[in-house]
Formats: sequence, C-alpha cells, structure tokens
Amino acid sequence: MDVEAFFEGMPFASLLGIEITECADGHAEGHLEMTEELSWNEAELLAHGGVTFTLADTVGGAALVSEVEQPVPTIDMRIDYLSAGTGDLYAEADVVRCGGDVGTVDVEVYATEEETLIADARGVYKTG
Repeated sequence: MDVEAFFEGMPFASLLGIEITECADGHAEGHLEMTEELSWNEAELLAHGGVTFTLADTVGGAALVSEVEQPVPTIDMRIDYLSAGTGDLYAEADVVRCGGDVGTVDVEVYATEEETLIADARGVYKTG
C-alpha cells in the first residue's frame, strides 16, 4: 500500500490542507498550514480544537498504517490541549502497540514557529 498516496487522497484531510511529510516504521509526521478558515478567532490565527484534533488523528493513523499497510479506522482518541495553536501546526506520531485487532499511537502536536507543544493525544485504531 502506498501510504502517502492513501493520505493524499483522503478528502477531509485534503480539505484542511493536512500533509503527511514522513511515514515509515511506525512513525509519522504531518503538517498543516493555518488559514483564516481554520481559526476560531477573527483577530488572529488560532487553530480551532477540531483542526488540531484532526491533524493528530490523521498523523496517528498514518503511523499505524505504515505498520499494517491497510486503512485503520479510529476507535477512540483522547487529546489534551496544552496551549493555543498559533500559526502553522505539525504533528509527530509513534506506534505504542500494534496488535492483530487494535493498535495504539501517541501523538504530539506543535505550533511550528515557537516549537511549542500544544496538544498531546493517544489514538486507538482498528487494525484487523
């Protein structure tokens, strides 16, 4: 399975502008350029929580897809928002467990300019 092509063809991720920049061996990284449409604030670019969540979920899924080479629907995702998401965002994800039925992935989301950790997430995905 061509993992990068799979995520490039994901309509919702494409709508938000999510780009998977690295994806191999249970690790993935992705980037999102902030726009006015993705902000919750008219005065400055501050990522809506749903945008941050979607970036974490997409990059987390990519990390697991790199291990199992098939789509992995999300079963559950927990996220802690630690700081406002100002400007462009990037996420890094690592597989914690890859089982026959379920996989678990840890994801960190950062504000690119300040390299500030803005969210910490754990996703659970169906692998089989």
